[in-house]
Amino acid sequence: MELAFIPSPSRGVLNLGPIPLRGYAFCIIIGVFVAVWLGNKRWVARGGRPGTVADIAVWAVPFGLIGGRLYHVITDYQLYFSEGRDWVDAFKIWEGGLGIWGAIAFGALGAWIGARRMGVPMPAYADAVAPGIALAQAIGRWGNWFNQELYGKATDLPWAVEITSSADGRVPGTYHPTFLYESLWCIGVAVLVIWADRRFELGHGRAFALYVAAYCAGRFWIEYMRVDDAHHILGLRLNNWTALLVFLLAVVYLVLSARMRPGREAVIEPGAESSGGDAGDDAKDAAGAGSEDAGDGTVKHETGVKDETDVKDETGVKDVKDGADSAKKG
Repeated sequence: MELAFIPSPSRGVLNLGPIPLRGYAFCIIIGVFVAVWLGNKRWVARGGRPGTVADIAVWAVPFGLIGGRLYHVITDYQLYFSEGRDWVDAFKIWEGGLGIWGAIAFGALGAWIGARRMGVPMPAYADAVAPGIALAQAIGRWGNWFNQELYGKATDLPWAVEITSSADGRVPGTYHPTFLYESLWCIGVAVLVIWADRRFELGHGRAFALYVAAYCAGRFWIEYMRVDDAHHILGLRLNNWTALLVFLLAVVYLVLSARMRPGREAVIEPGAESSGGDAGDDAKDAAGAGSEDAGDGTVKHETGVKDETDVKDETGVKDVKDGADSAKKG
């Protein structure tokens, strides 16, 4: 008998009249807002303009959703294109099924397009949003809880998740909450990236690479615990191989980038630093104008004194000359 467990919601959809409110969608939306909020704070702290992160996210988020869905549908094609399945379900993103690998890859493509249009260096943008992406993943994973999916092996641990649905081959029972494990791991990744960025001043995409490497390390063992259907290669799930490959690429980038481009970018958004400089120039011009005015006043004052003295001198000389002329006449 289980003394404690994490109950699954009785349903993942709440109908507000004709409008369905889906828990999975809410988790994704909240995650996006958190990522943009934190990314904006980090971007401004680095010297960028407020709002730039959101402007680029307008490109990154739709691309990420499309890429995440494509990866899921391609790697789990049997769920949509095998006998007895309806291929139209491949477009029902609200029912769950987003591959993080495709989401990050296509999201990066969308961000690159947005960054290029705004003249922003993509590595600096990636560094700013890296911990926010990790937090977005932490929040988004709770969407799997609403859908009663992506759980691990059976267990009677107090933090096991209770699965009550029997749809799509599910067997009701208590299982390892791998969605919770990954959520907590992603929070740890976000904290790690923020700390390392402050401690070592990571630049040129290295904060993002650290996020990728740290996430892949956790995803490897969490993926190994899952029991949902997946393609296997040499005894390992496809996502395990993907995590291993991406982890190695991220580590290689970290090492090579640190050697080739040490330090951090001095300017991350061209023109952003000029706003402070313009104010300084205006103040300098005002100060200069004041000094000039003060100088003009001094000159005028001196000129006025000089003119007055000259008038007196000229008057005195004129009086002497008039007196001499009178003496001659007398």
